[in-house]
Amino acid sequence: MALKRLHSSLVILFGILAFGTLGYTTVEKMTFFDALYMTIITISTVGFSEIQPLSFHGRMLTMVVIIASISVGAYSLGILVRIFIEGELRKSFERRRVEQQIKNLQDHFIICGYGRIGRIICKELLDDKVDFVVIEQEDSAVATLEKQGYLFIQMDATTEEALIKAGVMKAKGLVTAVRSDANNVFITLTAKGIRPDLFVLSRTSDVKNEEKLKRAGATRVVSPYYLGGRRMAQVLKRPTVVDFIDIATMSNKLGLLMEEAKIRPGSGLVGKNLIDSHLRRDFGIIIVAIKQASGNMIFNPMATETLEAGDVIVVLGKQEDVLRMTEVL
Repeated sequence: MALKRLHSSLVILFGILAFGTLGYTTVEKMTFFDALYMTIITISTVGFSEIQPLSFHGRMLTMVVIIASISVGAYSLGILVRIFIEGELRKSFERRRVEQQIKNLQDHFIICGYGRIGRIICKELLDDKVDFVVIEQEDSAVATLEKQGYLFIQMDATTEEALIKAGVMKAKGLVTAVRSDANNVFITLTAKGIRPDLFVLSRTSDVKNEEKLKRAGATRVVSPYYLGGRRMAQVLKRPTVVDFIDIATMSNKLGLLMEEAKIRPGSGLVGKNLIDSHLRRDFGIIIVAIKQASGNMIFNPMATETLEAGDVIVVLGKQEDVLRMTEVL
């Protein structure tokens, strides 16, 4: 609306310029250039002397041009100031609102880097309604983040200040997804230095750097290119298996969902075997595996397998049944 008013005032200002030029050529018999010059110095009120002595009608014309140009100029300047101030205030209020939202987050994820990998991660987290904050430095990526409406901080993710502003002390985990493996190492070292117990998932472009990232403190390291190559090979060798895994983990075509749930201390399931837990009977889910607190993984567990505090069960079932089971647990 303000831009439309500014456009209108500029059109009027050019109209005054044309009116004055035409008036001086008609009333004072000036040449076109002299009339244009006279109109411009009159509108700008710079105080230059008149090109020639003006008649009574010429002076009346000059007064009209001065009054009209001052009024329109002041109006245009007011609109420009308003646009600038409102824009800056809006940006300031928006940043404060975002910063407050980030302060209120808990058990969220911090995504360092909004490149190709970071965008996919954010989209997956958004689809599952998982809270996250992005740390990104590039202006082009920030513009996209603003358009998406994501919570973000425009800072260098390798600095302690950026991680603290993103809520690293209350975060559930951190993902380093920047292109440079060196920066991923720096981010991991910084995050672990602030909070040693933080779960850190790090990206690496070169598989040879996996051990370096783990030594830096990364909990898990993923190489997208390596995984992508292996997946393509699996599609060639076992296409049906890949289709099933995709349906179970990343697609809702059949309404299936593969999920994990942790057995908390004090849960009614602690000390019970799978038969007595009634998980299969009550929720109609398939228990695919149990990851014990020791790290031992049991695939296709027997019905007599006992559940203990800290165990993580991996289940497959209809989406509504799995969600219901998760809520109960």
